[in-house]
Amino acid sequence: MKIVILAAGIGSRLGNPFPKPLTPLKNGKTIMGMQVENLSKHFSIDDIHTVVGFKKDLIMERFPELIYIYNPFFDRTNTSKSLLKALTKHKNNAVLWLNGDVVFDAELLTILQPYIQKKSSFVAVNTSKVAEEEVKYTLKNGFIDELSKTVQNGLGEAVGINFIAAKDINSFIKRLKECDDNDYFERGLELAIEKDGVQISAVDISQFDCMEVDFREDLDNANHIFQ
Repeated sequence: MKIVILAAGIGSRLGNPFPKPLTPLKNGKTIMGMQVENLSKHFSIDDIHTVVGFKKDLIMERFPELIYIYNPFFDRTNTSKSLLKALTKHKNNAVLWLNGDVVFDAELLTILQPYIQKKSSFVAVNTSKVAEEEVKYTLKNGFIDELSKTVQNGLGEAVGINFIAAKDINSFIKRLKECDDNDYFERGLELAIEKDGVQISAVDISQFDCMEVDFREDLDNANHIFQ
């Protein structure tokens, strides 16, 4: 299995002059620093690949031990195309991927391990809240049916940590190629579900702290939780 961190975006909503994954937290770590530390407790650091774009050298210099994939169109494409670049390099491997702005409790990964071992594709979700601006989901026959920010009557939020099994990855790659440049990768998952019958579980991680840092308010909350 390979691990992919999506860290190519500009992250303009936080207003940093540097990539959002390098946002410092009050605990002395950066967002990405916490991610790498948490992941390395459960997986080999040699398997972590990072998609970079905006001011990529800053990230590469901070984490020289990681493997990097460059998205030269970071300023005009969204996560569907950044993830596509990573997945096409690992067509025969399962991939665990996460957004580069997710701050989470390392113990969360213990909930995900059984699904990884069973080779079952999943989206990690929080069922305790359903904010309008977040990616939401619905289920059909026990698996993800809809997955987007526009979902009505969502059952919870996708937290930005996901897994695609090796048996499903070529279908997912095919559908990511169909996505528009500005689509999020969730659109590729929806298409794979709709057109290829790919089954994706919703794994509830609500018992653990996990949040995406999009705005200053999010950063304040993260600093309060992850001290």
